Amino acid sequence: MKKFNLSTLQGFDGDFEQKIYIANDGIVYDVTDCPKWRTGLHECLHFGGQDLSDELANAPHNKEVFKHPCVKVIGILEDK
Repeated sequence: MKKFNLSTLQGFDGDFEQKIYIANDGIVYDVTDCPKWRTGLHECLHFGGQDLSDELANAPHNKEVFKHPCVKVIGILEDK
Protein backbone atom coordinates (compact mmCIF):
# COMPACT_ATOMS: atom_id res chain seq x y z
CA MET A 1 0.00 0.00 0.00
CA LYS A 2 1.14 3.50 -0.74
CA LYS A 3 2.23 5.62 2.23
CA PHE A 4 1.18 9.24 2.66
CA ASN A 5 1.87 12.00 5.13
CA LEU A 6 -0.29 15.08 5.61
CA SER A 7 1.85 17.09 3.21
CA THR A 8 1.60 14.63 0.32
CA LEU A 9 -2.10 14.03 0.98
CA GLN A 10 -2.79 17.76 0.55
CA GLY A 11 -1.63 17.52 -3.06
CA PHE A 12 -4.65 15.38 -3.92
CA ASP A 13 -7.40 17.94 -3.45
CA GLY A 14 -8.97 17.83 -6.91
CA ASP A 15 -7.42 21.09 -8.08
CA PHE A 16 -6.03 21.15 -11.62
CA GLU A 17 -7.70 17.82 -12.41
CA GLN A 18 -5.79 16.05 -9.63
CA LYS A 19 -7.29 13.00 -7.99
CA ILE A 20 -9.21 13.55 -4.74
CA TYR A 21 -7.89 11.66 -1.73
CA ILE A 22 -9.07 11.88 1.86
CA ALA A 23 -7.96 10.08 5.00
CA ASN A 24 -9.87 8.66 7.93
CA ASP A 25 -8.38 6.76 10.87
CA GLY A 26 -5.06 6.24 9.12
CA ILE A 27 -6.51 4.94 5.84
CA VAL A 28 -6.26 6.99 2.62
CA TYR A 29 -9.18 6.76 0.21
CA ASP A 30 -9.56 7.81 -3.43
CA VAL A 31 -12.97 9.53 -3.73
CA THR A 32 -12.36 10.98 -7.20
CA ASP A 33 -15.22 9.01 -8.77
CA CYS A 34 -17.75 9.81 -6.05
CA PRO A 35 -20.46 12.23 -7.22
CA LYS A 36 -20.53 14.12 -3.93
CA TRP A 37 -16.79 14.79 -4.19
CA ARG A 38 -16.59 15.68 -7.90
CA THR A 39 -15.60 19.31 -7.25
CA GLY A 40 -13.08 18.44 -4.52
CA LEU A 41 -15.49 19.86 -1.94
CA HIS A 42 -17.97 17.59 -0.16
CA GLU A 43 -21.28 19.15 0.92
CA CYS A 44 -19.62 22.60 0.99
CA LEU A 45 -17.86 21.54 4.20
CA HIS A 46 -14.97 19.16 3.55
CA PHE A 47 -12.05 19.59 1.18
CA GLY A 48 -10.15 16.82 -0.53
CA GLY A 49 -6.53 16.28 0.40
CA GLN A 50 -7.26 16.27 4.13
CA ASP A 51 -7.46 13.94 7.09
CA LEU A 52 -11.15 13.99 8.02
CA SER A 53 -10.90 11.65 11.02
CA ASP A 54 -12.00 14.28 13.53
CA GLU A 55 -14.88 15.44 11.35
CA LEU A 56 -16.65 12.11 10.85
CA ALA A 57 -18.25 12.30 14.30
CA ASN A 58 -20.23 15.35 13.14
CA ALA A 59 -21.23 13.87 9.77
CA PRO A 60 -24.73 12.57 9.02
CA HIS A 61 -23.16 9.19 8.12
CA ASN A 62 -20.68 6.78 9.67
CA LYS A 63 -17.70 4.77 8.43
CA GLU A 64 -20.00 2.69 6.23
CA VAL A 65 -19.72 5.51 3.69
CA PHE A 66 -16.20 4.27 2.92
CA LYS A 67 -17.67 1.00 1.60
CA HIS A 68 -19.43 2.70 -1.34
CA PRO A 69 -18.29 1.37 -4.74
CA CYS A 70 -16.86 4.75 -5.75
CA VAL A 71 -14.50 4.82 -2.74
CA LYS A 72 -11.17 3.03 -3.12
CA VAL A 73 -8.61 2.29 -0.40
CA ILE A 74 -5.25 3.36 -1.77
CA GLY A 75 -2.88 3.77 1.15
CA ILE A 76 -2.10 4.61 4.73
CA LEU A 77 -1.54 7.93 6.46
CA GLU A 78 1.69 7.74 8.42
CA ASP A 79 1.72 10.89 10.50
CA LYS A 80 -1.81 11.13 11.83
